[in-house]
Parts: sequence; C-alpha cells; structure tokens
Amino acid sequence: MIRSHLLRPSLHHFLSPRLLGTAAPRGVAEEGLPPAPLPAQPRGAPLPDLLTFEDPGAFRVKSLAELARALGVFRLCSSTLLVNNCGKLMSIARSILGKRGFALLLRPFVYAQFVAGETEGEISQSMEKMSALGLRPMLAVPIEEDLGEGTGELRYDDNLTAMLECVRMSHSNAWSPDPMMQLKITALLSPELCVKITSLLQLQGWELQGWELQQLIRAMEGEPISFPGLEERENAHFRCGLRRLNAVAEASVNRVRVLVDAEYTYMNPALSLVTMAMMKKFNQDGAWVWNTYQCYLKESRSLLLEAIHLSVRESFSLGVKLVRGAYMDKERKLANQEARADPIHQSWEHTNNSYNGCLNIMLELISQNPWRYRIIVATHNEVSVRYAAERMAELGVDREGGSVCFGQLLGMCDHVSLTLAQQGYSVYKSVPYGSVDDTLPYLVRRAQENRTVLQGIRKERTLLRAELHRRLGLGG
Repeated sequence: MIRSHLLRPSLHHFLSPRLLGTAAPRGVAEEGLPPAPLPAQPRGAPLPDLLTFEDPGAFRVKSLAELARALGVFRLCSSTLLVNNCGKLMSIARSILGKRGFALLLRPFVYAQFVAGETEGEISQSMEKMSALGLRPMLAVPIEEDLGEGTGELRYDDNLTAMLECVRMSHSNAWSPDPMMQLKITALLSPELCVKITSLLQLQGWELQGWELQQLIRAMEGEPISFPGLEERENAHFRCGLRRLNAVAEASVNRVRVLVDAEYTYMNPALSLVTMAMMKKFNQDGAWVWNTYQCYLKESRSLLLEAIHLSVRESFSLGVKLVRGAYMDKERKLANQEARADPIHQSWEHTNNSYNGCLNIMLELISQNPWRYRIIVATHNEVSVRYAAERMAELGVDREGGSVCFGQLLGMCDHVSLTLAQQGYSVYKSVPYGSVDDTLPYLVRRAQENRTVLQGIRKERTLLRAELHRRLGLGG
C-alpha cells in the first residue's frame, strides 16, 4: 500500500506512533496537539434549532419545472445500470444526434440540474438565484486528468488560463462575501508524474532528501531546481506545473479561497506535498489554500493529524475540506489487483466514525483559534451535518463566523443545504460550469464516483414529490 510518508521527513521526530493510528475519535488534548496561541471563543452559544431535514417546504423556492426536472433526473440516477453505463450511452446518443442535437437534449435536463451554465451571463444568473436562497457558490472548472489522459504542456497552460478566469469570476462578482473555488492539481500537473513522485516518497520514506517544502516554494517562484529521482524532462514538467499552481495561488490570495481536491491514493501523497508547500507560502495571514481529506481511507485520521502538526511547526493556517470520498470502487479494485491491503474502511459505520472523529478534532481546534483553522463540512450525510451543528453550539463556534461552513453538490441534497442556510449557517454548493462538451466527462465521472450517494437520494425524491403534489393540489 502506498503510504503518505511525504510529510514525515519533517515530522517523524514530532509525532508519536500513537498519533498514526486509526482508533476511535479522541479529543484534541489527547492527541498531544500544541495549545492554540489565541484565547478560546466565548461559550454558551444557543443550541441549534432541531435540524430534521424532513420539511418539503425547503423546496418551495423551486419552480414547478425545477421540481419536475429534479425528480426525473434523480429517478434516472437511482438506476445502477444507467449510472454504470452513462458514459457509453451518452457517447452513443451524441453520435446519433450530433453535437448540436445532443447539447439540445442534455441542456434542459441533466446539464441544467448539475451545471451552472456556459457563459458568464448564464453563470451569473444561476449564482444570483443561489445567493437569494442564502447559498454560496464554490466554482469548479470541470478539468481533470487520470493516468493515460495527459495532453501536453500547452493543454496545461490552457487549463491555467481557465483556472485564472475562475479566480476572476469568483472574486469580481458579488455572489458570496467569502468566495471559494475548487482546484484539481492534475489539471495543471500530469497524473503520471504525481504517481512517480508518490512512488519515490513511498520507497525512500523518511530518508528522502531534497523534497522539503521550501525547495518546492523556490521552484514555484521560478528557480531551476532539480528534484532527486526525476529525469530532466520530468523535472522540467514539474517546475512548469509548480509555476502554474503558484500563479493560481498568487491570483487568489486575499481574494478567493482555493480548495484543492484529493484524488486517488496512488497520487494523493504527491498532491498533498504540493498543497502543503502552497499553504506554507500563501497561508501566513489566513487559510487561502485548503487541502481535502477523504475519511473513507483508513489513514485519513493520521493524515489530518500530520497536517495539523505541520501547520503548527511551519507556522501557516490550515484549511480543511472534509469529505467521505468518491473513489471507493476503483481503490478497492486496484488494491485487489496489486494484492495489497484495502485502503478503504470496511464498513459505512467505520467511515462515519472516521468522518465524525476528524470533524471533532477540527471543531475543537477552531473553538480555540478560529483564525488559524478552517473547515468545510463537505457531506450529504444528515447525521454528520447535525453532529457538526451540535458540536459547534457546544464549543461556542459562531455559525456565521466563517471558520466552519458546509458544502454539497449543485443539484443535490438541497433539502439539507436550504435548511442549513435558513438556520444561518454558511453553505456552499460545488458549482461546475462550461459547455456540454466540457462538462460531460466531469458529470459522467462524478456520477460513477458518487453512485452510492445517487442511489441513496430516496428521501430527497420523497420530499420533492410531496412539494410537487402540494403545488398540483394532489395532497401532501
């Protein structure tokens, strides 16, 4: 199994072996974390109103057409056969209908449910409606690559242009008082190189030299540094990728918070290494670059604790996007093929415990120092959302203070998002945008990676149906 030893050259003397386990959640004090330098926030915040997420009235802000569209899309998404084969089916439909006909078919249906639009005018219209509901957009350029999908340096430069445009739109429009955007590092740096860097880190472990965060920062700033273990062409590409990431961070710092997505375990250590270097450089005065932690991984608790300790040691603010994870099927298949241990928790209950444990660690830290730590509770799981709200109240964390926010995908879980927003919490929706052709691969991949979530939206369908029946005078 590829372990994430990338941070341990700096941390192995700082962490005790006990901290690297995946035991049940414990308090921050028990983890041996250093005390926060700022005083605790005042306690005694009122407990949140009961968050039941059972009221179909949350959908009364939607038009009749939007209710019908959501019900239709969710019914299709609940079919395992359709989700598993959606890429092939859409490819066939596109070949039959042609590019224009296929776009006309998808635009008012699946595309409109999950994508904000193509032009800035269309995106603005969607975002203004979202803002009126108390929701905040987290724009996502639908660009990413996996192994074998690399397209060369010019394509990565084009992707950089798209990312910088995303920064501009997020900042220049008054859609949110605290704008966020998502970033996939594999849009700017080849997955193959990320896998090789991960392998180097795994093979050489703590003894790996020449990969300190400061070295990466110097390369980001244009110094012609060569990293050990890489061929010259790989070093050249790595330096270009680091400069591209630096350009995004420079454009966004003090303007837009950049949330770096996690991907597959065979490249995540390299992604985290680069992200931590960005944090060290750009998070001196606040959490402008965030990293994602996938709680369905057995090592998620260890990785989060390492990041916390590193942020203290290197004196930068830590932003955390906490997710359950979306690559379970592929991760397990790869582990089986390579005859290594399954990296995923053995049950949904274990994943829930992992998620809530990591969440509790961050909330306790935020209650002590809300300026040093921030988190987005990125989940569709109602139990975890309710737990987060209750712990925030117990710890005196201000729901409007910005240190804790919630996140769900555009077009999904609106009964949770709208209920939270009505209660005064900061709620973001992950918002992809672009043409049908640009967003189609993204939508297909998200559907297949989130098939478990899509198959579990029966409650949302029930609430949508109840509101639709009320509008039509059919009862409910």
